Amino acid sequence: MASQMSSGSGSSSRTRSTFPHQKCYHNEIAPLRVVKHHGLTFGKRFYGCSYWPQTCGFFKWADGSDDVRELQELLFEKDTFIAELEMHNEMLTKKLKEVQRKKNVVLQGYVDELSIENNETRLAMCSARVDKRLFMALVLSWVLFAVLLLEY
Repeated sequence: MASQMSSGSGSSSRTRSTFPHQKCYHNEIAPLRVVKHHGLTFGKRFYGCSYWPQTCGFFKWADGSDDVRELQELLFEKDTFIAELEMHNEMLTKKLKEVQRKKNVVLQGYVDELSIENNETRLAMCSARVDKRLFMALVLSWVLFAVLLLEY
């Protein structure tokens, strides 16, 4: 089995005495294979299950690198980073809501102050208009009094 060509797998299997024997999860010697399909791993050697294509899932790169484990570690790092970002985002969202609440309270106080000041200004305008009218009435009454005095 170790010297068979696997059909449809895109790899070939050969035994080489320079590589240590690996056993798959069936406890059989896992043949050394070479990636035949074109891509990033083309020509790379790996150990796979001897019962291809009914595989037990065993896979190991012959050069000792464990790309799957490295990818799992990278995935874990990304998950951790994402979790940290989510926590940071939640914290910022809470801060934003608190600032908006405070801003609304502060702005409401400012609106109330402006409203009071506006009402006071309106009262002052009304008072000034009344004073103006009274002054005009006084002036007209003096003019009328002067005209009456001049006529008599």
